[in-house]
Amino acid sequence: MKKKIALITGGYSGEAEISYKSAVTVENNIDKEKYDVYKIDINPKGWFYLDENGKQFRLDKNDFSLNIDGKKINFDTVLMCIHGTPGEDGKLQGYFDMLGIPYTSSGASASALTFNKRYTVAIAAFSGIRVAKSVHLFKHSPVSPEIILQQLRLPVFVKPNNGGSSIGMSKVNEPSEELEAAIEKAFKEDDEVLVEEFISGREFTIGVFKTNGRIITLPITEVISKKDFFDYEAKYLGASTEITPAETDESVAEQVRTAAKTIYNSLNCRGIVRIDFIYNEEAGEPFMLEVNTVPGQSEASIVPQQVLAMGWTLKEFYAALIEESFHS
Repeated sequence: MKKKIALITGGYSGEAEISYKSAVTVENNIDKEKYDVYKIDINPKGWFYLDENGKQFRLDKNDFSLNIDGKKINFDTVLMCIHGTPGEDGKLQGYFDMLGIPYTSSGASASALTFNKRYTVAIAAFSGIRVAKSVHLFKHSPVSPEIILQQLRLPVFVKPNNGGSSIGMSKVNEPSEELEAAIEKAFKEDDEVLVEEFISGREFTIGVFKTNGRIITLPITEVISKKDFFDYEAKYLGASTEITPAETDESVAEQVRTAAKTIYNSLNCRGIVRIDFIYNEEAGEPFMLEVNTVPGQSEASIVPQQVLAMGWTLKEFYAALIEESFHS
């Protein structure tokens, strides 16, 4: 009997648009001979399944089940495809844990931790990984730009501490007024903001996942942004060049792979994770930027490129994620 997979998409944040695009890629590449796939849209209006005729069925949140024409459907596992809240910050993971339903992403605590950029870099630093110097801001406790610049050197990046897709992110090259405006922009997206020193170097990103109990690193991608930094337009609207596999010395690539595996283990990650680095030539080491526990799977996304560069099909990859969820 085929396993029933809930492919969940949507979400409650501005990243929902990317979630829907990711779900299209995933749904088109799941092995339908092995799995029955139900795409579930979780959004502020409710949790729904739409069948092939466009008929809408509301999920029963008591046990995350469907009732279709009198037939109750329970799911064997959940394939996580929600970027941002509530799919990447641990909320849904905790819900599924209480129901005893497996899922393909990191657990509730690891997801909540990695969604907080400041806490993620703190754990990475504790594990011996280089990170940029930063200041953590809270909306309820304002800090003046002058005090921030006493602790950090320009240029700096200002970004919402929780969230992804570079929404609300700015690069600040000039002091005071520009920094204040960037902080206000970031606070519109989140109640916490991270101000982080700029690290010069090459930007690398690498997918990491576990299958059959073994951690596998995907081929590294070098990101060359046509913008001042890898912002939303660079990520999703074609304003960047992505080279997979990255053209770099094997010694540099091995440093990135080793750091990625260390972070994956230290944060107790599961499923597919994408980790972003800056390789600083002067230090001769990669600096970790952030960890994405539900990385994009759209046609424009990096992980699918890396999977194909490794020699796998996306069908093989998603099957590996699904099967690993039963043993996590």
